[in-house]
Amino acid sequence: MIDPWPILAPPSGASDVTPAGVTFSVVVAAHQAVDTVAAAVESALGQTEPPLEVVVCDDGSTDGTADAVRSFGSAVRLVSRANGGESAAKNSAVAVARGDFVAVLDADDVYDPRRLEALGWLARHRPDLDVLLTDARLCAGGAEVGTAYHRGWPFETDRQPVEILRRNFVLGQAAVRRSRWLEVGGFDESVRLTADWDFFIRLLRSGSAAGLVDVPLAEYRLRAGTLSAQRTALVESRIATLLRAGARERLDAAELRVLDEAVAAQRRELLVRRAKQALRTDDRQARRWLLAMARDTGFRPSRRAAALAAAGVPQLTAALLRRRESDSVEVGTGARMRSGG
Repeated sequence: MIDPWPILAPPSGASDVTPAGVTFSVVVAAHQAVDTVAAAVESALGQTEPPLEVVVCDDGSTDGTADAVRSFGSAVRLVSRANGGESAAKNSAVAVARGDFVAVLDADDVYDPRRLEALGWLARHRPDLDVLLTDARLCAGGAEVGTAYHRGWPFETDRQPVEILRRNFVLGQAAVRRSRWLEVGGFDESVRLTADWDFFIRLLRSGSAAGLVDVPLAEYRLRAGTLSAQRTALVESRIATLLRAGARERLDAAELRVLDEAVAAQRRELLVRRAKQALRTDDRQARRWLLAMARDTGFRPSRRAAALAAAGVPQLTAALLRRRESDSVEVGTGARMRSGG
């Protein structure tokens, strides 16, 4: 048994431990998830410290998802709505939830049996935290390929309101204090690909803090084979999220520098995405994007030189790119394409 659980969190001035337990509502947004939603629900119901409730929002599915959820009877609350997207479904589930915290579980992921036990322990020992997380195993094609947090993608404990502007270090499987979720307005339903990042920016910038139980206690399933155009759209959405935050938040000079650096990094990534997409389709725009990369001093000199060389013979570069991609499966950027990170 792990007690105490290893945690990563910002320093706290509070020394009290909340003796009473906190309650968790597990909320699941499900759309066309008939093949996976039962396993997700079973993992929520099978916790060593059971949730107060499991709430599933069926987002206009036509494949029998609702029937799969109904098979659990009164053990699960089913909310049905017309298809409005993942953000709308999560907001709908949270609206009817009753727990102190709402723990997000995607319909194709699963919790380990002790996940809510660990989150409850964290909530009692750090009552100042509004966002609770555990690490997760990343799985692709049925095989474990790593963990969500690692040396190259750490969980931030210092200056969280600033660092959340640089990158989304909050895994989407978070448990969020329900009162805070409602207070900041939940997920922005107009944001398609980076709604979680937008949401956590608003939470952490308005006074909330996040903590992590540093043990992988969930399975987070990656989606392979995502189209280039979708990856490009994801980067475009990241840039829009950052610009929206810059217009909305009151940033000091240091925070503005962080935001500007993050926007510049994403714009460089967008150049790369656009060049690759154009090369895959033999688009005449490929040379334009490659030359833009060559001129951008934000790239390493070696990458600028490679882009300049590729601009001279884009057809050969496109052929090499197609050959390389035929031998490998590319996993979406961040943890998963539908997450905002």
